[in-house]
Amino acid sequence: MGTVRVEDRSAGVRWLTLDRPPANAEDETLLADLLAVVEQAGDDPTVRAVVLTGAGKFFSGGFDLSAPQREGEPLVVMTPLFRDVHVRLLTLPKPTLALMNGHAVAGGLVLVLACDYRLGLDGDYRIGLNEVAIGAAYPKVALEIVRLRLSHQRAAELLLGAALYPASQAIRLGVVDELLPADKIEDTVQRRAARMGAFPREAYVHAKLALAAEAVARVMAEPPEEAARADGIWRTPESLSARAQQLQRLGRK
Repeated sequence: MGTVRVEDRSAGVRWLTLDRPPANAEDETLLADLLAVVEQAGDDPTVRAVVLTGAGKFFSGGFDLSAPQREGEPLVVMTPLFRDVHVRLLTLPKPTLALMNGHAVAGGLVLVLACDYRLGLDGDYRIGLNEVAIGAAYPKVALEIVRLRLSHQRAAELLLGAALYPASQAIRLGVVDELLPADKIEDTVQRRAARMGAFPREAYVHAKLALAAEAVARVMAEPPEEAARADGIWRTPESLSARAQQLQRLGRK
């Protein structure tokens, strides 16, 4: 579907590959496509587990800073679409596994963390949550996912330090459980997904939803004024200047 490729492999494992070159950056189209294929996987009784990965050198570069903004509308990361994709992954009644195969930055790393189980490629790429450095406020769902998956110490390091790290730091940071060589990672992820997908479904879902319940409840209870405050941070002069400088560094105007 559009920006997300779908492939069914053995043992009921469905692979979803983000495919929006060059960085699999998140815009409204990618988020809508991802939500649609995740919903389809959830509704399909033949799908026992879902693997999420990226095409090319990126898992995802996060929010597309070059996407045009329409006057008076909230940025895409503040909309229900961004929230719904991540909540659906947190509550999908099947195992979800992230294969972090390349750069996972900002919202791209949040998408990795939204998956139940995470494995990474042992390679030369960068990971991190650099939103603060470019004047971007975190949507509620992103903060809750980071808090759910990481220790407070590692969450603070990533969120407040706003640095990009070599992938070799992913285990220390708690982002992935293992880093695997390129010649083994796909087979390993497929085997792990098949194993988790073979668990009795009701038992898996009960445990998964119990782990995520409080975080999801806080996301869904976010008052409109809180979302509006976060959106306003994106529009401050310092934030706008920081993102303009970031786009210059990336070679865009």
